[in-house]
Amino acid sequence: MNTKDKTFSLEGKRIIILGGSSGIGLATAMAAGAEGAEVVIASSNQTRMEAAVKKLPSTAKGYVVDLSDENQIRDFFKTIGKFDHLVYTAGENISISAIVASDAAHARKYFDIRYWGAYLSVKYGSASIREGGSITLTSGIASARPGKGWSLGASICGAMEGLTRALAMELSPTRVNIVSPGVVKTDLWSSLSASDREQLYNATANALPVRKVGEPEEIAQTYLYLMKQPYSTGQVITVDGGGVLV
Repeated sequence: MNTKDKTFSLEGKRIIILGGSSGIGLATAMAAGAEGAEVVIASSNQTRMEAAVKKLPSTAKGYVVDLSDENQIRDFFKTIGKFDHLVYTAGENISISAIVASDAAHARKYFDIRYWGAYLSVKYGSASIREGGSITLTSGIASARPGKGWSLGASICGAMEGLTRALAMELSPTRVNIVSPGVVKTDLWSSLSASDREQLYNATANALPVRKVGEPEEIAQTYLYLMKQPYSTGQVITVDGGGVLV
């Protein structure tokens, strides 16, 4: 097969990125746009979405969608039309707490965007994916390497990975994969103070084989790979600087 074939290119492809206004989602949108893709991003924050669209090619579009609201998700996919790839990176700030100190209502709400938002996006969006298209979801290495206080995060990541494998079978031949990042410098850590955040980054970097914390642009390359790789489905792709090894 000719490796220059457009099968391995995102040029002209239409990509929906839910959670695409910041962090890994925005980095993925920028990288896909740079390869000639038509990018559509969605975010619950109007101001952030508008700022993100300005960083993307002129063909990019942005929509305000509350990904914790099933009706808004359904209506978005009713109006968006056909597309090639669906990427879901949305999530609120990371929550770390001991299970004995946790609040059940907060824990349930934490699943709304990270798990149920993804679940419903696939429910309403999968029928609009063109032949040869894909879905790429997001988890994290907490499922494989949780620390103290990570019961909630590890639960969500594990659930997302199980969902990915099930969807790869159910939605075949549409490919469904998931990216599992390690510690990445994004706004998801903004619940920590600046000093605590910097301490986390330094401690993580010193422990990792690569001696650095991930950047959104680096993780974005994994999403692009999975969109372009026609023979991968049901896979958890870990990109963590060696975090699960230490």
